[in-house]
Amino acid sequence: MIKKLLNDKIAIGCILIIMITCILGIFAPQLAPNDPYLQDISNKFMPFSLKYPLGTDNLGRCVMSRLMYGIRPTIFLSLLTMACTILLGTIIGIISGYSRGIVDEVLMRFCDIMLSFPSQVMILAIVGILGVGIENIIFANIIIKWTWYARMIRGIVIQYRYKNYMLYSKVINTKKSFVMFKHLLPNILSEVIVLATLDIGWVILNISTLSFLGLGVQAPTPEWGAMLSEAKNVMATNPNQMIVPGLAILIIVAAFNLLGDSFRDALDHKEVA
Repeated sequence: MIKKLLNDKIAIGCILIIMITCILGIFAPQLAPNDPYLQDISNKFMPFSLKYPLGTDNLGRCVMSRLMYGIRPTIFLSLLTMACTILLGTIIGIISGYSRGIVDEVLMRFCDIMLSFPSQVMILAIVGILGVGIENIIFANIIIKWTWYARMIRGIVIQYRYKNYMLYSKVINTKKSFVMFKHLLPNILSEVIVLATLDIGWVILNISTLSFLGLGVQAPTPEWGAMLSEAKNVMATNPNQMIVPGLAILIIVAAFNLLGDSFRDALDHKEVA
């Protein structure tokens, strides 16, 4: 798998984009050219310059600095959301796929109920009940999405359940917990990573969309979706205010999606005729 990825220029490019973006987010306080919260109305809508590399917004704040600080809530919180979702989904999926019987039936029927509701409607309903805020957005995304992962991972586990080493472990009465997390988990881990990588773009878009609607990250905290929301009123006169965060979201989502495709291709051992 590693060899295939190293020979895949698209995968290498996507990894570099993601790594550089994360580094910029981690070291934003040291690398940002200006204070992202500093307002100066006299300098609003300034053009690109050495002091303001991407200009300023309607309140005279440095767009470049806000873009860099916005990496943290946009990408890092999306990664946290995905990590919690995939962890919960993996545990439930392994338990369901390995145990089968009544445990499997109860868990999968619950997943069917959750999956029967449109995800966006459910997220909006949960946020409406709990209130606006990024914490509630993360919680809502985890609650809605883990069921899909649980069902997908259950299907993967069933494929491994009847392997010879799994049957042997059952014959010698190995503890179920040991089999699930020492035999099953390492074997399905690569496929779980592919699922997570392919879906992280959806999480980024979801958090950005809800922030755009005013339900996620609240002003004046910089976040890419919130920056788009602030810029929509001046889209005709100052389009760069929307283009900059819009392109940032487009590039990072595309990078994760293409990287997920590369991971999936690297794990495909079938030879093309």
